[in-house]
Amino acid sequence: MIFTESPLPGAFLVELELLTDDRGFFARAYCLDEFAALGLGTPLRQCSVSYNARQGTLRGLHYQAAPHEEHKLVRCTAGAIFDVIVDIRPHSPHYRRWFGTDLSAQNRRALFIPPGFAHGFMTLSNDAEVYYMISVPYSPAHARGFRWSDPAFGIQWPSSPSVISARDAAYPLLDSTA
Repeated sequence: MIFTESPLPGAFLVELELLTDDRGFFARAYCLDEFAALGLGTPLRQCSVSYNARQGTLRGLHYQAAPHEEHKLVRCTAGAIFDVIVDIRPHSPHYRRWFGTDLSAQNRRALFIPPGFAHGFMTLSNDAEVYYMISVPYSPAHARGFRWSDPAFGIQWPSSPSVISARDAAYPLLDSTA
């Protein structure tokens, strides 16, 4: 695997190193030892899938509050998404900054997201499927979020969402939670 740190320290793009032959390729998508050698969190213990039928579907910005903070490895296994993280660590020099990248079945990249970041994505295609590896089981009581369009973040989404849940549309703005 090839690890490239994002502009937000602690978050990494993870690219596959393909071993190719006439059958196609083989590649490791996760190795606990390699992640641990880079200090990238705890073992990833839960896997989840998000299927999104329509282009323009927006999910997020989500995070888990203490003591259920998550390390996540996010990969788009079908279609394409614009994946976004926002640094919500109040004492971070990158507080409120965001980073976005295209993840797709074609580019096979993943994004490693440490605790202290809100996460969301917008589908760039119909039938987009997103595969998550997560360090802790989901805890509904600790689920939190911020509005996708929060001016405190200034995220430049590819377009306005055509599909968004009522919960995601109603999340508070960062400055209203202080």
